[in-house]
Amino acid sequence: MPLDLDSLKNALIVSCQPVKGGAMDKAEMVVGFALAAIDGGAVGLRIESADYVRAVREATDKPIIGLIKHDLDDSPVRITPWLEHIDALAAAGADIIAYDATQRPRPVATRALIERIHAHGRIAMADCSIIADAEQALAEGAEIVGSTLAGYTGSVEPTLPDFELIAAMRKLTPHVVAEGNVRTPELAAQALAAGAAMIVVGSAITRPEHVTQWFRAALDQTFASVEA
Repeated sequence: MPLDLDSLKNALIVSCQPVKGGAMDKAEMVVGFALAAIDGGAVGLRIESADYVRAVREATDKPIIGLIKHDLDDSPVRITPWLEHIDALAAAGADIIAYDATQRPRPVATRALIERIHAHGRIAMADCSIIADAEQALAEGAEIVGSTLAGYTGSVEPTLPDFELIAAMRKLTPHVVAEGNVRTPELAAQALAAGAAMIVVGSAITRPEHVTQWFRAALDQTFASVEA
Protein backbone atom coordinates (compact mmCIF):
# COMPACT_ATOMS: atom_id res chain seq x y z
CA MET A 1 0.00 0.00 0.00
CA PRO A 2 1.20 3.56 -0.68
CA LEU A 3 2.42 5.45 2.36
CA ASP A 4 -0.28 7.63 3.97
CA LEU A 5 1.34 11.03 4.58
CA ASP A 6 -1.30 11.91 7.17
CA SER A 7 0.18 9.13 9.33
CA LEU A 8 3.39 11.17 9.57
CA LYS A 9 1.94 14.11 11.50
CA ASN A 10 4.09 15.03 14.49
CA ALA A 11 6.62 12.51 13.21
CA LEU A 12 10.22 12.30 14.33
CA ILE A 13 12.38 11.04 11.48
CA VAL A 14 15.99 10.18 12.20
CA SER A 15 18.58 10.68 9.49
CA CYS A 16 21.09 7.84 9.67
CA GLN A 17 23.84 9.19 7.43
CA PRO A 18 27.30 8.45 8.80
CA VAL A 19 30.30 10.64 8.08
CA LYS A 20 31.73 9.36 4.79
CA GLY A 21 34.78 7.24 5.52
CA GLY A 22 34.16 7.56 9.26
CA ALA A 23 34.04 4.83 11.87
CA MET A 24 30.26 4.44 11.49
CA ASP A 25 30.26 4.26 7.69
CA LYS A 26 29.24 0.59 7.57
CA ALA A 27 25.90 -1.02 6.76
CA GLU A 28 25.65 -2.73 10.14
CA MET A 29 26.22 0.59 11.90
CA VAL A 30 23.54 2.36 9.85
CA VAL A 31 21.08 -0.44 10.57
CA GLY A 32 21.98 -0.29 14.26
CA PHE A 33 21.38 3.45 14.39
CA ALA A 34 18.08 3.00 12.54
CA LEU A 35 16.76 0.32 14.88
CA ALA A 36 17.89 2.24 17.97
CA ALA A 37 16.10 5.33 16.65
CA ILE A 38 12.91 3.34 16.15
CA ASP A 39 13.20 1.97 19.68
CA GLY A 40 13.41 5.57 20.89
CA GLY A 41 10.26 6.65 19.09
CA ALA A 42 11.29 7.56 15.55
CA VAL A 43 8.45 7.08 13.07
CA GLY A 44 10.67 7.01 9.99
CA LEU A 45 14.23 7.15 8.74
CA ARG A 46 16.24 9.14 6.20
CA ILE A 47 18.92 7.00 4.62
CA GLU A 48 21.59 7.85 2.06
CA SER A 49 22.68 5.41 -0.69
CA ALA A 50 20.80 2.53 -2.24
CA ASP A 51 22.96 -0.02 -0.41
CA TYR A 52 22.12 1.43 3.00
CA VAL A 53 18.44 1.82 2.11
CA ARG A 54 18.38 -1.85 1.15
CA ALA A 55 20.09 -2.89 4.39
CA VAL A 56 17.70 -0.87 6.54
CA ARG A 57 14.66 -2.03 4.57
CA GLU A 58 15.61 -5.63 5.33
CA ALA A 59 15.62 -4.77 9.04
CA THR A 60 12.40 -2.72 9.34
CA ASP A 61 9.16 -1.84 7.60
CA LYS A 62 9.18 1.75 8.90
CA PRO A 63 8.94 4.52 6.28
CA ILE A 64 12.28 5.33 4.64
CA ILE A 65 13.22 8.57 2.91
CA GLY A 66 15.95 7.56 0.48
CA LEU A 67 18.49 9.75 -1.25
CA ILE A 68 21.84 9.48 -2.98
CA LYS A 69 24.52 12.14 -2.59
CA HIS A 70 26.65 12.46 -5.67
CA ASP A 71 29.15 15.26 -6.31
CA LEU A 72 29.08 16.66 -9.84
CA ASP A 73 31.81 18.57 -11.67
CA ASP A 74 29.44 20.96 -13.42
CA SER A 75 26.65 21.47 -10.89
CA PRO A 76 26.32 22.23 -7.16
CA VAL A 77 23.34 19.86 -6.96
CA ARG A 78 24.30 16.67 -5.11
CA ILE A 79 21.10 15.15 -3.67
CA THR A 80 19.72 12.53 -6.08
CA PRO A 81 20.70 14.39 -9.27
CA TRP A 82 20.24 11.51 -11.74
CA LEU A 83 17.22 9.46 -12.83
CA GLU A 84 19.28 6.32 -12.31
CA HIS A 85 19.59 7.22 -8.63
CA ILE A 86 15.82 7.22 -8.32
CA ASP A 87 15.62 3.80 -9.97
CA ALA A 88 18.19 2.43 -7.51
CA LEU A 89 16.47 3.89 -4.44
CA ALA A 90 13.07 2.59 -5.51
CA ALA A 91 14.49 -0.87 -6.11
CA ALA A 92 16.16 -0.77 -2.69
CA GLY A 93 12.86 -0.11 -0.92
CA ALA A 94 12.60 3.63 -0.25
CA ASP A 95 9.03 4.84 0.32
CA ILE A 96 9.90 8.51 -0.21
CA ILE A 97 12.68 9.74 -2.49
CA ALA A 98 14.31 13.08 -1.75
CA TYR A 99 15.85 15.28 -4.40
CA ASP A 100 17.50 18.71 -4.56
CA ALA A 101 14.70 21.11 -5.49
CA THR A 102 16.82 24.26 -5.70
CA GLN A 103 16.73 26.37 -8.83
CA ARG A 104 20.37 25.86 -9.75
CA PRO A 105 22.06 24.37 -12.82
CA ARG A 106 21.44 20.61 -12.83
CA PRO A 107 21.86 17.59 -15.08
CA VAL A 108 18.16 16.61 -14.98
CA ALA A 109 15.12 18.88 -14.67
CA THR A 110 13.25 18.66 -11.37
CA ARG A 111 9.98 17.84 -13.15
CA ALA A 112 11.63 14.80 -14.75
CA LEU A 113 12.92 13.65 -11.35
CA ILE A 114 9.43 13.87 -9.86
CA GLU A 115 7.91 12.03 -12.81
CA ARG A 116 10.42 9.19 -12.39
CA ILE A 117 9.73 8.99 -8.65
CA HIS A 118 6.01 8.74 -9.35
CA ALA A 119 6.59 6.18 -12.09
CA HIS A 120 7.94 3.91 -9.37
CA GLY A 121 4.91 4.60 -7.18
CA ARG A 122 6.99 6.51 -4.65
CA ILE A 123 6.48 9.86 -2.92
CA ALA A 124 8.62 12.83 -3.95
CA MET A 125 10.25 14.97 -1.27
CA ALA A 126 11.65 18.31 -2.39
CA ASP A 127 14.72 19.44 -0.45
CA CYS A 128 14.32 23.23 -0.65
CA SER A 129 16.42 26.28 0.13
CA ILE A 130 13.86 29.08 -0.35
CA ILE A 131 10.10 29.36 -0.65
CA ALA A 132 10.29 29.61 -4.46
CA ASP A 133 11.78 26.10 -4.51
CA ALA A 134 8.80 24.78 -2.58
CA GLU A 135 6.30 26.58 -4.79
CA GLN A 136 7.84 25.11 -7.91
CA ALA A 137 8.12 21.63 -6.42
CA LEU A 138 4.48 21.54 -5.42
CA ALA A 139 3.42 22.86 -8.83
CA GLU A 140 5.40 20.05 -10.45
CA GLY A 141 3.78 17.38 -8.27
CA ALA A 142 6.04 16.85 -5.25
CA GLU A 143 4.05 15.72 -2.21
CA ILE A 144 6.47 16.85 0.52
CA VAL A 145 8.63 19.95 0.89
CA GLY A 146 11.51 20.27 3.33
CA SER A 147 13.79 23.02 4.63
CA THR A 148 16.78 20.73 4.11
CA LEU A 149 18.89 23.10 2.02
CA ALA A 150 17.96 26.41 3.67
CA GLY A 151 21.18 28.38 3.98
CA TYR A 152 23.29 25.73 2.27
CA THR A 153 23.34 27.37 -1.15
CA GLY A 154 25.44 30.30 0.09
CA SER A 155 28.97 30.69 1.43
CA VAL A 156 28.13 30.57 5.17
CA GLU A 157 26.43 27.49 6.57
CA PRO A 158 23.57 28.10 9.04
CA THR A 159 23.55 26.94 12.65
CA LEU A 160 19.80 27.10 13.32
CA PRO A 161 16.71 25.77 11.52
CA ASP A 162 15.01 28.21 9.13
CA PHE A 163 11.76 28.71 11.03
CA GLU A 164 10.55 31.42 8.65
CA LEU A 165 10.85 29.10 5.66
CA ILE A 166 9.07 26.33 7.55
CA ALA A 167 6.19 28.68 8.37
CA ALA A 168 6.00 29.91 4.78
CA MET A 169 5.91 26.37 3.40
CA ARG A 170 3.14 25.44 5.85
CA LYS A 171 0.94 28.01 4.10
CA LEU A 172 1.37 26.02 0.90
CA THR A 173 0.94 22.45 2.18
CA PRO A 174 0.53 20.52 5.43
CA HIS A 175 3.28 18.12 4.39
CA VAL A 176 6.29 20.11 5.56
CA VAL A 177 9.55 18.64 6.83
CA ALA A 178 11.85 20.61 9.11
CA GLU A 179 15.39 19.47 8.43
CA GLY A 180 18.77 21.02 9.03
CA ASN A 181 20.39 22.07 12.33
CA VAL A 182 17.67 20.59 14.54
CA ARG A 183 20.22 19.90 17.26
CA THR A 184 18.09 19.90 20.43
CA PRO A 185 14.60 18.80 21.51
CA GLU A 186 13.76 22.47 22.03
CA LEU A 187 14.60 23.33 18.42
CA ALA A 188 12.53 20.35 17.26
CA ALA A 189 9.56 21.65 19.26
CA GLN A 190 10.02 25.13 17.76
CA ALA A 191 10.05 23.66 14.26
CA LEU A 192 6.82 21.80 14.96
CA ALA A 193 5.23 24.97 16.32
CA ALA A 194 6.37 26.86 13.20
CA GLY A 195 4.32 24.52 11.04
CA ALA A 196 6.35 21.40 10.29
CA ALA A 197 4.52 18.08 10.29
CA MET A 198 7.71 16.04 10.28
CA ILE A 199 11.02 16.74 12.01
CA VAL A 200 14.23 15.22 10.70
CA VAL A 201 17.10 15.00 13.16
CA GLY A 202 20.46 13.76 11.97
CA SER A 203 23.82 14.78 13.39
CA ALA A 204 22.57 15.27 16.96
CA ILE A 205 21.55 11.61 17.09
CA THR A 206 23.61 9.65 14.57
CA ARG A 207 26.89 11.52 14.09
CA PRO A 208 28.92 11.16 17.29
CA GLU A 209 31.86 12.83 15.58
CA HIS A 210 29.87 16.05 15.22
CA VAL A 211 28.36 15.95 18.70
CA THR A 212 31.80 15.37 20.19
CA GLN A 213 33.09 18.39 18.26
CA TRP A 214 30.28 20.55 19.70
CA PHE A 215 31.25 19.56 23.24
CA ARG A 216 34.95 19.96 22.51
CA ALA A 217 34.44 23.45 21.08
CA ALA A 218 32.35 24.54 24.08
CA LEU A 219 34.95 23.31 26.53
CA ASP A 220 37.82 24.93 24.62
CA GLN A 221 35.98 28.24 24.45
CA THR A 222 35.23 28.21 28.17
CA PHE A 223 38.76 27.16 29.07
CA ALA A 224 40.21 29.99 26.99
CA SER A 225 37.97 32.56 28.69
CA VAL A 226 38.85 31.26 32.18
CA GLU A 227 42.57 31.33 31.42
CA ALA A 228 42.48 34.82 29.92
